[in-house]
Amino acid sequence: MSAIQRWGVLATVGAGLLLITLDNSILYTALPTLVEELGASGSESLWIINAYPVVMAGLLLGAGTLGDRIGHRRMFVIGLSIFGVASAAAAFSLNPEMLIVLRGVLAIGAAAMMPATLALIRVTFEDERERNIAIGVWGSLAVVGGALGPIVSGLLLTQFWWGSVFLINVPVVVTAIVATLVLAPHNDADPTKRWDLLSSILALVALAGLVFGIKELVKVGGSGWTVLLSAAVVGLSATLFVRRQARLPYPLLVFGVFRNPAFLSGVMAAGFAMFTIGGTQLVTTQRFQLVAQYSPLEAGILVSAIALGSLPTAVLGGAVVHRTGLLPLISGGLALSVFGVVGATLTFDGRISAFVVALVVTGMGVGAAIAVASSAIIGNVPVSRAGMASSIEEVSYEFGSLAAVALLGSLVSFVFTSRIELPSGTDQGARDSIDSALSIAAQDPAIADQLSRAAGQAYDSGYTAVMVVVAATLALAAAATGVLLRRHGPGSEVTGTERIAVVDAAE
Repeated sequence: MSAIQRWGVLATVGAGLLLITLDNSILYTALPTLVEELGASGSESLWIINAYPVVMAGLLLGAGTLGDRIGHRRMFVIGLSIFGVASAAAAFSLNPEMLIVLRGVLAIGAAAMMPATLALIRVTFEDERERNIAIGVWGSLAVVGGALGPIVSGLLLTQFWWGSVFLINVPVVVTAIVATLVLAPHNDADPTKRWDLLSSILALVALAGLVFGIKELVKVGGSGWTVLLSAAVVGLSATLFVRRQARLPYPLLVFGVFRNPAFLSGVMAAGFAMFTIGGTQLVTTQRFQLVAQYSPLEAGILVSAIALGSLPTAVLGGAVVHRTGLLPLISGGLALSVFGVVGATLTFDGRISAFVVALVVTGMGVGAAIAVASSAIIGNVPVSRAGMASSIEEVSYEFGSLAAVALLGSLVSFVFTSRIELPSGTDQGARDSIDSALSIAAQDPAIADQLSRAAGQAYDSGYTAVMVVVAATLALAAAATGVLLRRHGPGSEVTGTERIAVVDAAE
């Protein structure tokens, strides 16, 4: 395969990856508009965001293994097609329920094509050093796509109606399908491998139950019985999933691969990096729109500072990992992000220039970690397991984003509800969310200033709590990966027959 074709494949799968990650974050800035236009409740608004990562994370493992069976090129085209049709339909949703369902369909398309993006890189780039650079570019696109979501959304909302944030996907899908058919390597189907739908359903149920339980747990006045029921569903589904994998001749997940410390560190780095990006973007775009009165575009540009920091370190990390080893880039990158998040926590309500610098530092750390995480994961399994390895990484990505929205989104709401001090005689509905408080303030000039100020102070308390949790989580992740990689210096990557032996032993 020529160099032009190889890098053309990278550009094509990169376009698909950008679509997937854009739709993870594109609604962060559009959410206030969606709430107003569709009349979505606080719970519905969170599920409009969460339906996408929940369904995707639940289906990713099955999609990767299905790609190993029918071919990753074919899976990529199928995923693109579903994604394009669902995007066109979502743009014309009539109510919140319809949009939630279509976001789930979008996730089916994303789950089909996301493992194929990394698997196609694995089979296209045979030279390890060249492949590490390609994976570094892939990792940077994952970060950049998530960071560009709020900007693209802000630009579109200044000119068009909210449905444009979905319609923008359609021309990209058409172009990517054509490029895939022209450039991608021959479809590498292996019909001897089996795909298990029930395993995918069990994983999906476990994740959905986990998200629902988290939301109910942190909700003021939440039902303890509902939390217990959710925990039971999660426990039962997860147990059945694990037992089923042990009985399948070709399981969706071989748990033994996690015994490889490099592989495990890569999975952890991917998840914690996306937890950081997703949580920071979500609360920052909301805070600066609702409290500081930024436009959607201004808020989107602000959080793009994370991408600005991550792009160079992601590409550089993939290029130098063969010299430095994994430890300084994964553990060091996560540790650097701790300083960035702490800096952002101390400056978000002060000098904006210092806050932007802190976001750039955060991006530099997660960029390095993500790029090398991909190399650690995909480089430690044989080509025959590229689909499974890709799926594991992307489940980690999606679970990180999902946990950020579910846990941190619920945390900021909990702190807001607990801390807001309502003016005398104010409708108690103002405690539900900052959107409700500002809406009530706009309808009553007598309390407008006082209620708006109280809502802003309460949300800032929630913002601080979220950023402290993110910093603490990053610190723990840096320490854990540091321990795992303490003997993993330059040139110690698992390759060739050793890599195959790891997987064979796992099975």
